[in-house]
Amino acid sequence: MNIPLTPLRCLRHAEEQFPDNTAVVCDNVRFTYKQFAERAGRLGGLLLGLGIEPGDRVALLSSNCHRLLEAYYGVLEAGAVLLPLNIRLAPPELAFILNDSEAKVLFFERQFLPVADAFRHSIGTVRSFIQLDTHPQADWAAPQPYDELLAGASRCKRDVTEVDENSTAELFYTSGTSANPKGVMLSHRNIYLHAVNTAIALRSAEDTVNLHTIPLFHANGWGSAHAVTLVGGKHVMIHQFVPAEVFRLIASEGVHDCCLVPTMAAALVNFPEREKYDLRSLRRILLGGAASNPTLVREVESKLGCRAISGYGLTETSPVLTVSFMKLGIEATDEERFARQAMAGAAIPGAELRVVDEEENDVPADGKTVGQVVTRGDGVMTGYWRQPEETEHVFRGGWFHTGDLGVIDKHGYVLIVDRAKDIIISGGENISSLEVERTIASHPAVYEAAVVAVPHEKWGEVPKAFVVVRPGMKATEAELLEHCRSQLARYKCPQSVEFLEGLPKTGTGKILKRELRKGVTVPVQSAR
Repeated sequence: MNIPLTPLRCLRHAEEQFPDNTAVVCDNVRFTYKQFAERAGRLGGLLLGLGIEPGDRVALLSSNCHRLLEAYYGVLEAGAVLLPLNIRLAPPELAFILNDSEAKVLFFERQFLPVADAFRHSIGTVRSFIQLDTHPQADWAAPQPYDELLAGASRCKRDVTEVDENSTAELFYTSGTSANPKGVMLSHRNIYLHAVNTAIALRSAEDTVNLHTIPLFHANGWGSAHAVTLVGGKHVMIHQFVPAEVFRLIASEGVHDCCLVPTMAAALVNFPEREKYDLRSLRRILLGGAASNPTLVREVESKLGCRAISGYGLTETSPVLTVSFMKLGIEATDEERFARQAMAGAAIPGAELRVVDEEENDVPADGKTVGQVVTRGDGVMTGYWRQPEETEHVFRGGWFHTGDLGVIDKHGYVLIVDRAKDIIISGGENISSLEVERTIASHPAVYEAAVVAVPHEKWGEVPKAFVVVRPGMKATEAELLEHCRSQLARYKCPQSVEFLEGLPKTGTGKILKRELRKGVTVPVQSAR
């Protein structure tokens, strides 16, 4: 008999094989896998007691916490669909998602009580509001907090043989740019196989200690909620990314691995009190969520004392598609290795990638010819929630079209050169904003940089750089422009540089280029 594939099997395996291993550390609480599985099952029982039926959506508005991690399993124990919400969204945006998904239950942390109060009158299907921490402060929420309700619930342990592996297990909403956000449906099969494939690709072991620096509400938690559980590793929770707290937890919990977007990694390597902490347990940092660069990879390895690799993926792919481990047989100097480890990398098990031209033909594997990255595999979503036409469009030809432009080399390594929407077309020439950003980031005074297109009367549009300088260092516009001109063709170089104290970012640390584009122009007399 074939047993359906479901992430619940990750928890079953951990409970049976590693019952006494520490499953999760969160603030002052610790749970073994036996205790963690019991709590997840009680959450399932609580939801059934609230009248949740198979396929109902259960939403959580929470920072990284053991309760959110429990929901990754407890919601599925009840046969429902997990809907983690981006805590940085405004009340109207959250209301849209809750109404679009027709969520039945909303769990929320106390810090988000004012936000929930602001949108609760504009949502139509949520029947129960449950506060996750401390006693409820609002008369419209359940009178008991989450832990009291959990204590009074019976454990639900779903028969995994009855799970439809192709049914939706998780629903994540992508960021809306020009339109409303889309709900990404990830099936039980998607999530289970993604956990297995990433555990293999990242060579995870039972002694893994993972610090959850990436929000669990984002893109399936980068798969760590399931892959770490599958191998019986320890989840270490951090509510908010604060460098001092990251370093404290690394030292106190013996953290081996963590995932960072490049802006987080830059904050760690530039943290002035970094050397106060014992970081010897740290083995690896996975950079993703945005393009990295060789300079950052080198700094992570030299200043944090661990290997730095990059990865690439999308919410629609569960999300990891590639990692940039060095393959055996590739000889490289340190600088060449840093450059390769800053690439998106090569496909993980269970994922297939191609780079194709506008006619859907493969581009040459020369590391130079640009095309769109398309993929198919175990982790690729089943579709967009209630958007069949959009689903059909992105899956044309049987491959999921990522919207990312890249090149591929003879070793199968992909380098993302830009989002299709971020390519700058200046005087008929295509300019990769990521290439320009990598060049600027190689200047020793630059902390972080973003490049966007701005209007130009002659060339149509040209690059403009927004730069944050490292603490205690200085740089001028002329100096950075000359730095670019020494390494790039002149037409690729920014026409101007604006210095900022910080770059606008999403809740997951990605730079919001759309905010930088607003109201910016470049005069016609700018030098070319």
